[in-house]
Amino acid sequence: MATLTRSQANALLADGVTQDVNEAATILMLLERQFDAAVRHRSAELSTLADELTPLLEAMEARRQQRVTLVRALLGPQGTMAQYSATLAPAPRAAFEAAWQALEQTVRACKDATLRNGQLMAEQH
Repeated sequence: MATLTRSQANALLADGVTQDVNEAATILMLLERQFDAAVRHRSAELSTLADELTPLLEAMEARRQQRVTLVRALLGPQGTMAQYSATLAPAPRAAFEAAWQALEQTVRACKDATLRNGQLMAEQH
C-alpha cells in the first residue's frame, strides 16, 4: 500500500465502513431472499443468489483487511478499531462510531441469517 497521510487513512477507513454498512444491508436482504427460495425449494434462484452474494462478500472481506492494515499502520500491530476511534475528533468519532455500530449489528444479523439458512438447507438435503 502506498504511503498515506493520516487524513487519507481516516478517509479510507470511514469510506470503507460506510460502504460495508450499505453492502451488509444488501447482503442481509439477499440472505432473506435465499431463505425464502430455500423454503420454496427454488434451486435456480438459490444459485443466482449465491452468485450475487459472492462478490459482495469478497468486497467486504477486502475492506476488512484494508481496515486492519490501516489501523495497524496508524496504531501499531495490536491496534484496534476502538483505539482508532478514540484518536478521532469528537464529531468524526461520533459519526464513525455510529457507522461502526450499525455495521456490527447488520453483520451479526447476516451471520444469524446465514446460520439459519444453512440449517434449513442441511435439513432439506
